[in-house]
Amino acid sequence: MKKTDFYFDLPEELIAQTPIPERDHSRLLVLDKESGEIEHKHFYDLPSYLREGDCLVLNDSRVLPARLLGCRSSGGSVELVLLRDLGEGKWECLSRPGRKTRPGTELIFGSGELRATVLEVAEGGNRIVQFHFEGIFLEVLEKLGKMPLPPYIKAELQDAERYQTVYSRELGSAAAPTAGLHFTEALLDQIRAKGVQICTVTLHVGLGTFRPVKEDEIEDHEMHSEFFMIPEETARVVSETKRRGGRVVAVGTTSCRTLESFSLEDGTLTAASGWTNIFIYPGYRFKCIDALVTNFHLPESTLIMLVSALAGREKILEAYRTAVEERYRFFSFGDAMFIH
Repeated sequence: MKKTDFYFDLPEELIAQTPIPERDHSRLLVLDKESGEIEHKHFYDLPSYLREGDCLVLNDSRVLPARLLGCRSSGGSVELVLLRDLGEGKWECLSRPGRKTRPGTELIFGSGELRATVLEVAEGGNRIVQFHFEGIFLEVLEKLGKMPLPPYIKAELQDAERYQTVYSRELGSAAAPTAGLHFTEALLDQIRAKGVQICTVTLHVGLGTFRPVKEDEIEDHEMHSEFFMIPEETARVVSETKRRGGRVVAVGTTSCRTLESFSLEDGTLTAASGWTNIFIYPGYRFKCIDALVTNFHLPESTLIMLVSALAGREKILEAYRTAVEERYRFFSFGDAMFIH
């Protein structure tokens, strides 16, 4: 299939720059993946589309304040974005300006409570950096770091917690699993009251999620790898749901990719942890998930390819055309879809 098969025209003003005041008051486009029927609702209406015996799977990853602004010891500003923890204080990072962060460069952040040495240039131009600090690194990072917002968001975020889900727990993502940003604790309680079981997986979202597809033939695209964890309890709940004929509803493409990476042919799940680079596009046969809560994605992105695999390319593109006409808000702080 061609990358251009997943193009749609998106007016720039529909890219949401800030979150709305109340998380669950975002709009919800409901798409029946069999009939293509579209309904226009609000996110707080989601419980009415869930059934007793369903299982809702959330990604509990928490975004690291992974953007560090500092300077070189020789002078001049520098910015690092933490991508991957290599252990013992070493991280793979994006750096700006790259030409000024050669191996051996010394970096200073804050008042010097965090320092770093650039060790090497990794594949793709990323830097391997050794950090020097006293105490606990994540506590230092919470003090000095900023949220690494997606490149299409230009506005400053006033409340960093609005780029975290209310159930985020496991620190490690470079970007938020944004489909979950619409949930409130009260809405989750309402869903539980319907007899829907809620469980979690962890997938630490990498900045590769924003990497464009460059190849004309999508099959030639190499997907980035991300670290995941599936707990025993989640594997049990998902497997029991599948065996008794309930629906597994994934919240976000990250939860979807995690479940599909390690479910068996009958849709049941085993506890696991590791790395996944699964690339889901039309022609893929879903084993585990039956329905998906998701945001609206970039044209020609791997994420619109994933939702097209679930509901069909034509139905998704028609839904997106409708969303543009109805002035839905797009991307991380935008509105949501429920595909069922």
